Amino acid sequence: MLRLLVLHGPNLNLLGTREPSVYGQASLTDIDKSIVRRAGELGIAVQTKQTNVEGELVTWIQNAKGHFDGIIINPAAYTHTSIAIRDAITAIAVPTVEVHLSNIYQREEFRHHSFIAGVALGQISGFGSTGYLLALEALTAHLDRHPRPRATAKKKPSASRR
Repeated sequence: MLRLLVLHGPNLNLLGTREPSVYGQASLTDIDKSIVRRAGELGIAVQTKQTNVEGELVTWIQNAKGHFDGIIINPAAYTHTSIAIRDAITAIAVPTVEVHLSNIYQREEFRHHSFIAGVALGQISGFGSTGYLLALEALTAHLDRHPRPRATAKKKPSASRR
């Protein structure tokens, strides 16, 4: 069974109340429920996570290698600023799809550049929460056409730091 990780970046925990004219009425809980429902229909195991912390996103991406077959990420504002997220995606070489609720190319000019797009399998922008479902479909189809060794559900041993 395919295992996909869905990562939501900063401020997405405010969906449903944050600028609904831009981001829609659906809450993050609503979006995650629709992702899990569609993943079940597709026979995919999915895990969703949200954080406002860039370093946490980087750690989750790094830890995905060997545990997930693909990643769907909405890096939110980090799209336009985070070389660290880009480098993490590059380092693990797990197929990744970038998702944005709004069409970032119809918004302020500073939102037109994505550090993630160049290392992502593809980008889905402007379709609201449906973008996540489109990403599930696209990533599943890609992984079916380009089989790789399947990820395992095993937990990684934690390393101690000094």
